[in-house]
Amino acid sequence: MSRLNLDPQTAAQWHREVDVLVVGLGAAGAAATLEATALGADTLVIERGGGGGGTSAMSGGVIYMGGGTPLQRSCGFEDSADEMYKYLMASVGPNPDEAKIRLYCDGSVEQYDWLVGHGVPFKQTYYHGTSGEPPTDDGLVWSGAEQVHPFCEIAVPAPRGHVPQIEHQGGPLLMKVLCEEVEKCPAEKWMNARCTALFQETDGEVVGAAIEVFGEVRNVRIRKGIVIATGGFVLNDTMLEHHAPLAKLCGMRVAADGDDGSGINLGTAAGAATLNMSAISISLPITQPWGLKRGVLVNAQGQRFVNEDTYYGRLGEAALLHNHGRAWLIVDDAVFEKPTYFGEVAGVGESFGELEGELGLPAGSLEATMSVYNRHAEKSEDPVFHKGRDYLKPLDTPPFGAFDCTTEKALYAAFTLGGLWTDPDSRVLDPNGDAIAGLHAAGRATSGISVGGYSSGLSLGDGIFFGRRAARTAIAR
Repeated sequence: MSRLNLDPQTAAQWHREVDVLVVGLGAAGAAATLEATALGADTLVIERGGGGGGTSAMSGGVIYMGGGTPLQRSCGFEDSADEMYKYLMASVGPNPDEAKIRLYCDGSVEQYDWLVGHGVPFKQTYYHGTSGEPPTDDGLVWSGAEQVHPFCEIAVPAPRGHVPQIEHQGGPLLMKVLCEEVEKCPAEKWMNARCTALFQETDGEVVGAAIEVFGEVRNVRIRKGIVIATGGFVLNDTMLEHHAPLAKLCGMRVAADGDDGSGINLGTAAGAATLNMSAISISLPITQPWGLKRGVLVNAQGQRFVNEDTYYGRLGEAALLHNHGRAWLIVDDAVFEKPTYFGEVAGVGESFGELEGELGLPAGSLEATMSVYNRHAEKSEDPVFHKGRDYLKPLDTPPFGAFDCTTEKALYAAFTLGGLWTDPDSRVLDPNGDAIAGLHAAGRATSGISVGGYSSGLSLGDGIFFGRRAARTAIAR
């Protein structure tokens, strides 16, 4: 196996010298490139594919922004950086990076203005009734769990999912606009180019990179810094086995070909530490349309384990990470409708006891669960999981059915959240917490805002935000 870090004295020649090298042209890499060139830096951006976009171009295009953006205000929603901060601190996982989240919330309105300034269109309208990208070209949606327990008691809810103006899937449009901006900017662009190693001085400073372009290796000397923006590692089965093995059970891995951990491995070879490598985002969109939130989600013991009205990412996390992907959504004839992301009907019965037998659940388990649920739902109460009143309804109209929400039958969409340890200025850190000179990173190659709990749009949002920050930090060196 070839080394991923090299002594610069071994470079026979330097084929190019630049201020900033950006590795990867997804959302984070595009933002870093645009910021670097705007500040006058001689910049080279490389992309292993034939063109830019990466996983960002495959996404729904939701960007998590708030604090009172013009789009939020035009749709009649009040928000502040402080309320956004309180929600994120409570929702993104057990060990949130307070400094990063504070910066991100305080800079969110400016980030919206930056995107608009670069030509990303946002229709000034709100869409209600879906989590994540809407089926319309509306610009604002709920993309997290802001409206539900416990978060609605922690922070004033506001929708923060900002979606480029196109029906259904905004990621392709977002990256088309950003890549066109990169194409127009003075940065040099190398496509079908892959960074295979970093050149590192004996004191740890990263001063160059070996780039393979169509089989030819070109050595690039860097005056200011490198920005790694290569994506996560959900396509690397070996890394998943070591860090997040449950992700391998998911039927859909949200990733472009480059999400194989190569950038993370470049960083660790240079002495970088990693954080939250076991953290993954798992979406289980079985409650689309939202009327299905009136159903009851149970595990292999026939017991509820989550408030069903929450964001579908939290449903997926609860089902996979805490119940090994054994789950069924119970509905009655009054609630029944076909999910947008259709799951198989696993069983039907005229009673909960009959349905319980169809699903192979322990005798009496589903009957007991539904007896407790219905008794409280009649009073619009849920003392166990605190589901909101809008979706509390007794399930008492037979026949009763169950949608199969197991990993074998339902759509579980997964990607990784862990990566290189970076500080709030996007400098890559070693295990002691010291910055590795010349090395910066952003996006899913890093451990970013979300460290174990997700809301749609955080990957694009923090990738763009900290990609820009990485460029500014590198140039200021």
